[in-house]
Amino acid sequence: MSTTASSPPSPRRTELLDACYAYLLEHGLTGLSLRPLAAATGTSPRVLLYLFGSKDALLRELLGRARHEQVASMRAVLDKAGKAGGETADEAGSNGYDTLVDQLWAFLSAHEQRAMVRLTYEAFLLSLGHTPGPWAGFAGEAAREWLDLLIRAQAPGTPAALAEARATRALALVRGLLLDLLACEEEERVAAAVQDPEREQGQGPKAGPTPPPPADTPPR
Repeated sequence: MSTTASSPPSPRRTELLDACYAYLLEHGLTGLSLRPLAAATGTSPRVLLYLFGSKDALLRELLGRARHEQVASMRAVLDKAGKAGGETADEAGSNGYDTLVDQLWAFLSAHEQRAMVRLTYEAFLLSLGHTPGPWAGFAGEAAREWLDLLIRAQAPGTPAALAEARATRALALVRGLLLDLLACEEEERVAAAVQDPEREQGQGPKAGPTPPPPADTPPR
């Protein structure tokens, strides 16, 4: 059963998509089968295939929803911070990068985001396999959507190369820390690494030893 812009999804299709999405958040993607999915959502595999076309098509729609929903939620957080007059990634220098990291980490590391973050990582890794199937392209599409959001969150007039570098570094740092958090569940340790520990203590980067003067330079 296909839908178009002039033919909106049926209420039953929307209801089942919501139920399937909730099931996916709880059970993940690995080993997903239509039969238990249908049983858990109060329908049958035949109805799911009729409404969504195929298992792969259903998975692609669910993954697209997960990706867009997460980005939309983060966009709302950034918009709310800006309207409240709080600090945003508008400052020049390194502070813009620090602000991006703080906002991204605060949102994605929250307990209510844990199931979605886990699902996103699972889909991300599956999409990078040799036979990605319905997950093909998920990693690249997700990265581009997040980078676009984080670039736009910075001040108008920020040089494009700087905004892109900040967004790329912030996303890479937070994704690595989230993977650590999911694996070890050591929230305090991982959260402490979000910002540069030396900068947090006001030490700044350590200077190296002063090089000796050239041999032909007279002593002062």
